[in-house]
Amino acid sequence: MILEMKVPSPGESITEVEIAQWLVKDGDYVEKDQAIAEVDSDKATLELPAEASGTITLKAEVGEAVAVGAIVCLIDTAAAKPSGDAKPVAEDKPKQEAPKAEPAKKEVAPAKAPEKTYASGTPSPAAKKILDEKGIAPETVKGSGRSGRITKEDASSAVPSMGTPGPGSRGSERKKMSMLRRKVAERLVSAKNETAMLTTFNEVDMSEIFRLRKENKDAFAAKHGVGLGFMSFFTKAVVRALQLYPDVNSMIDGDQMITYDFCDISVAVSGPKGLVVPVVRNAENLSFRGVESEIKRLAIRARDGQITVDEMTGGTFTVSNGGVFGSMLSTPIINPPQSAILGMHNIVERPIVKNGQIAIAPVMFLALSYDHRIIDGRESVGFLVAVKEAIENPVEHLMNGDVKKALEL
Repeated sequence: MILEMKVPSPGESITEVEIAQWLVKDGDYVEKDQAIAEVDSDKATLELPAEASGTITLKAEVGEAVAVGAIVCLIDTAAAKPSGDAKPVAEDKPKQEAPKAEPAKKEVAPAKAPEKTYASGTPSPAAKKILDEKGIAPETVKGSGRSGRITKEDASSAVPSMGTPGPGSRGSERKKMSMLRRKVAERLVSAKNETAMLTTFNEVDMSEIFRLRKENKDAFAAKHGVGLGFMSFFTKAVVRALQLYPDVNSMIDGDQMITYDFCDISVAVSGPKGLVVPVVRNAENLSFRGVESEIKRLAIRARDGQITVDEMTGGTFTVSNGGVFGSMLSTPIINPPQSAILGMHNIVERPIVKNGQIAIAPVMFLALSYDHRIIDGRESVGFLVAVKEAIENPVEHLMNGDVKKALEL
């Protein structure tokens, strides 16, 4: 029996996927539930498991865009499983037939006389047109045509000279972007073009967070099996600020403004295929332990390539921590259709004024990018100040004055 394997739907609104990689070869015997391919959607990379055991016939090429529901391979379920050392005999035939290529030598004939008249470095008419448009001198391009003539392909790949090349390699590589990366690029450009994006900045003294973590991180990890990091403090600070300034927890839908009474916080995480943004659902109901556990779970799934589309959709606000890579300051781009994003950065000891005295403190710069169409300056600045207040005085604003109870110690 021949089983037709079709592309399953990875989630709502996704109509096609791209074959990122075949994990098996045409003619291989596969077991049921064995991963046979990786497919890219515009939101995530997913594994495609075999629906039955048998011999597989591939029906799509790597890099090919395939519609959801289309056939990507056939599995012959009647095929017997080969023995351990059995090898397909057909693979040896091409090697045996290869030496029969003697007649090809007869094709070595005198080149056309006109071609020999071209000096090395002479461009073809099409190549000359391309080089003129690029402003590149023909003598700086190495020709690959007969007698060193510059072909259209040589001209198309040529780049303007930037001085005398050094002794090192000057190679380049061209490869197609994955569907996920192309969709990210499309969404980022869309966010820049379709929103009135503005960024406001502030700085926050992290001294109190450092103190609380130093005093409680060991007991927290021992009891809950997860570390006490910065993200739980910032997530809870963001939830508090969103409740104080609900316009920041809104988005535009046509000519209407939708405001949410829940806080689904998208957290930017670096995965093997690039940046993904899983969502911490109903963060307003989570404790410090709950936030840390959920972020750890989502980060592991993103790292292992197991994150699903559902886990990355529906956020109402995004937190991005570029500080883990050493970023001092940035202007993060809104994650559409959301209307705001908070950018965290690295923590550096800086001189600040405390009680009229200059002191050294661990300081982080914060950036809030927002859509000015629905969020005004009062809300955006007030939101960022509320986050600053909560981080600089977490015991009062995030823990109701009881550290042990808040951390469930």
